[in-house]
Amino acid sequence: MTGKAKCVIVLSGGPDSSTVAYWAKSQGYDVHALTFKYGQIAEKETDCARKIARELAVPHKIIDLSSLKIIFGGVTSLCDEAITMTSGFSETIIVPFRNAIFLSVAVAYAVSIGADRILYGAQGSDEQFYPDCRKEFYKAFEKAAQLGTCRPISIEAPFSNMRKSELLRLGAELGVPLQDTWSCYRDGAKHCGKCESCVNRRNAFRESGVYDPTEYAE
Repeated sequence: MTGKAKCVIVLSGGPDSSTVAYWAKSQGYDVHALTFKYGQIAEKETDCARKIARELAVPHKIIDLSSLKIIFGGVTSLCDEAITMTSGFSETIIVPFRNAIFLSVAVAYAVSIGADRILYGAQGSDEQFYPDCRKEFYKAFEKAAQLGTCRPISIEAPFSNMRKSELLRLGAELGVPLQDTWSCYRDGAKHCGKCESCVNRRNAFRESGVYDPTEYAE
């Protein structure tokens, strides 16, 4: 591509969104990163997002929506330690409509900085379980964004057709510091190794053939 078109990246601090950010930078985009505090237990996500943005040398804003814990507490184990954390998929690990909330803010930010493209890290391994990671969702949201702003806003998950293992391989090729990304739903000194996200991370690294630099407690 030519020029320096601006894009907004929803950067969680995990390997998927970090790879999207590195890819966008490699494509010549003027990347602007957004990270959200939404009352999650794993505050290390935010620390890792800061590291990734610093490595990329891109503008980075952290949006504090911690009061959403009032809504998510009692619903999801990502925000409520009283809810049992599972090692496999369960309804209790879903944060209701989370990506829609994040993308709404991203649309407002994109308009404010003159960007027309928003990217986030939804990938194929998540589609089966998470409705807000599916193409029909984000394309419907794109239409709503266009109607609500009268601008040609584009919302994309550029690797929605890739499995997580494939995305890790791409991340390694792009030089993503995967050791600086965070997947665990808990906030320990190391990844717990037991929650659903840790299990997925470990399995994806194993399937990808990429060296796993993650320190797991178990």
